[in-house]
Amino acid sequence: MPKAKGKPGSENKIVARRSPCPVACSLDIIGDRWTLLIIRDLLLGRTRFRDFTASPEGIPTNILSDRLERLLQHDIAEQIPAPDGTKRFAYRLTEKGKALRPVLKAMRDWGLEWDKEARAMLTK
Repeated sequence: MPKAKGKPGSENKIVARRSPCPVACSLDIIGDRWTLLIIRDLLLGRTRFRDFTASPEGIPTNILSDRLERLLQHDIAEQIPAPDGTKRFAYRLTEKGKALRPVLKAMRDWGLEWDKEARAMLTK
């Protein structure tokens, strides 16, 4: 089984793959209830842990920590020094993470077309 790359000093985790199908492999990384919402927030310019917890979906902090770690391990996001100079970190998408923008835009467009209660937040 492939190993996910971890950030320096962390252990590499074994990633169980359901199959070699690229859709299944992508879903193994980003296909849970929360991960694409975190990526959406990163695309919208949110960078801090507290920004993600303030999203209307109300992600629990333990799940947020786990999903951010997964995004770091898969080089979808990276930690950067907080712009305010505090000891806490901020997050931003890597090029690999930014490459998910068309996926989220397609999901946004589908939701707007087929769910009349949907409202767009991702406009770029």
